Amino acid sequence: MTAEPIPETTVPTELTGATGSGVRWPMPPLDGYTVDDLFTLPDLPPHTQLMDGSLVFVSPQRDFHGVVIDLLVAGLRASAPSQLKVRREMTVVLDKRNGPEPDVCVVRAGATGPDVTHFEAEEVLLAVEVVSPESKARDTDTKPHKYAAAGIPHFWLVDRSGTGMRPVVRVYELDPLAKTYVLRGIHHDELKVDGPFGAVIDLTAVDDL
Repeated sequence: MTAEPIPETTVPTELTGATGSGVRWPMPPLDGYTVDDLFTLPDLPPHTQLMDGSLVFVSPQRDFHGVVIDLLVAGLRASAPSQLKVRREMTVVLDKRNGPEPDVCVVRAGATGPDVTHFEAEEVLLAVEVVSPESKARDTDTKPHKYAAAGIPHFWLVDRSGTGMRPVVRVYELDPLAKTYVLRGIHHDELKVDGPFGAVIDLTAVDDL
């Protein structure tokens, strides 16, 4: 009996950075990809995410996005206690078919290490998403709902305040019974929080970055 060839899909090279006609992978399984596939499929573009069993490729990063991530990482690290660590753009495994990549996260120090490629949801205390125009629905709706359902206690949503580089940060805390986030504050010039630990970040500092 001759086996039928596995169907393939071609990903355009502009999404992968590769040369030639594109990168070929097997067509998604009937039930979608799993986090195991996310970590083992060859030639995936950097920062590929898994959402509801589908692979999500990132668009080229905008300057605002990178600068704000730098600002938040530096500000959080300046105040983080030794038992917590701040990481950027690392996969968080929520369940078998969801492995998003928050722009910034705060995790338990014991979960980190030189060979770590991802974190489990229970190891994450804060997830931060910096809104991009092309992924706004995921950043503002899909991901927060999934982070809340997975029990991540704190969530920040960061967007542009107008047309410049200044960010506005919406701070949410988890209602553990409803498994939904509750808005605790909207911060413009200064971000001052007490969870997951006390921190003060000068948001106007983006002007100097």
